[in-house]
Amino acid sequence: MSQLAIELVPRNREVLERDMALVREHFPHVDTINIPDLLQFDLRSWDAGDIVSTQFPNVIPHLRAIDFDLRCDWPFLETIRNTGCPALLAISGDPPQDMLHRTYRTPITGFIARLKQELPGVKVYAGLDPYRSGIKEELDYVAAKLDAGADGLFTQPFFDLRFMEIWADLLPGIDVWWGIAPVLTEKSQAYWENKNNGFFPPDFKPTLDWNREFARRALEFTRGRDASAYIMPIRADIRKYLEGIV
Repeated sequence: MSQLAIELVPRNREVLERDMALVREHFPHVDTINIPDLLQFDLRSWDAGDIVSTQFPNVIPHLRAIDFDLRCDWPFLETIRNTGCPALLAISGDPPQDMLHRTYRTPITGFIARLKQELPGVKVYAGLDPYRSGIKEELDYVAAKLDAGADGLFTQPFFDLRFMEIWADLLPGIDVWWGIAPVLTEKSQAYWENKNNGFFPPDFKPTLDWNREFARRALEFTRGRDASAYIMPIRADIRKYLEGIV
């Protein structure tokens, strides 16, 4: 069944509660909130999920495999159980900028398998990055995650509908949440192109109008395939970006 989530960055409790209130007021039919786990902020995704769950029935926190040792107890498990999150997103995680932050060589497949064991009844999604490598290599990586127990996939944001169509044809029968994000400056475009190897269609413009029209068409695409989508407003004004579309 097609679903829609909005991603809220948990910078702190005050900002999170302000953004939740905005979503509830202007997009009342949105019932799913996606929460990234960003080390530059003190509020971790599972604790933010506990806050969000008081106002939204569906919360999907992100969890970074690199932060957890497979041989140890995990501090977030009890919070996830108590919060009643229906799903979570397991990602490998980028190395932290703070070298004092402890990380582990935890493979994403092992992380997914243990999450499925520890949290029965909770859907565990894995990431799909269409820009990371060649299509065959990414499909093999996806297959390994699904074999480990992943229930479906969350994609990196797409900026080209033709590329979405290619990937949709390669993932028949898989529960996919398609990523949509605005790119509103040339600097942001350069970030996606140079750091993440993303690419944009020839008609792309880093304007609000172009990004609103793309979001509208991308949501039509996902609904037409009975697939789900999540929107990452990033630094955009959520209301200006999504009003009249979501």
